[in-house]
Amino acid sequence: MNRYKCIIAYDGSGFSGYQVQPKKRTVQSVIEAVLTKMHKGSHVKISASGRTDAGVHAKGQVIHFDSPLSLPMEKWEFALNSMMPEDISILRVEEADPAFHARFDANGKEYRYFLNQSLKRDPFQRNYSFHYPYPLNITAMREASAYLLGTHDFSSFCSARTEVEDKIRTIETIEILQDEEHVSFRFIGNGFLYNMVRILVGTLIEVGSGKRQPEEIVEILEKKDRRYAGKTAPGQGLYLWQVFY
Repeated sequence: MNRYKCIIAYDGSGFSGYQVQPKKRTVQSVIEAVLTKMHKGSHVKISASGRTDAGVHAKGQVIHFDSPLSLPMEKWEFALNSMMPEDISILRVEEADPAFHARFDANGKEYRYFLNQSLKRDPFQRNYSFHYPYPLNITAMREASAYLLGTHDFSSFCSARTEVEDKIRTIETIEILQDEEHVSFRFIGNGFLYNMVRILVGTLIEVGSGKRQPEEIVEILEKKDRRYAGKTAPGQGLYLWQVFY
């Protein structure tokens, strides 16, 4: 058996998330169906660097799978893309070490989140950014984000449905950029909990709108309780940008 590593991109608008769910269209189920067809009915399971929720997009998701087939990488890419729906693209295929694991070998990820601040709703951006047409104090948001850098217990910034017990993570970079009608967030860290980036964004938006003060981030972290952080920002503004190994 050969192990293959793939970098993939997908538009999450038409999926009920990444992970297989009964009677729902998911990224994993679609890719596994294509691979199973290529393997003449033999089921091929894929593993990803992590799951994304319904509506969340990926620019650089990483998956791996095992196959007895031995094809040149460009033929793998051509064959897979020729059978994929238009909302999934296989950007690169490479042969990996048999011990490589897309999830367990990852040592960092980059996520980006996009706000559309135009006064009038743009129907062409509704699936790719969060429409928030209200003033934001970017300086206050940047001040608040500084408290999130470093290693912390992020229990307050993850869904109550988070299954992992260890909620200590390290965030290396948070950048918040603004132009006339858009605000973008860039997060780089060694790992992110379930809904963590969306809750971070929701909390920073509350700081930017004046509902919270930047220094409240310290208390929220100390509480280790989801009820103290802000709302979860909608999924359509979130992109898994790249995975580091």
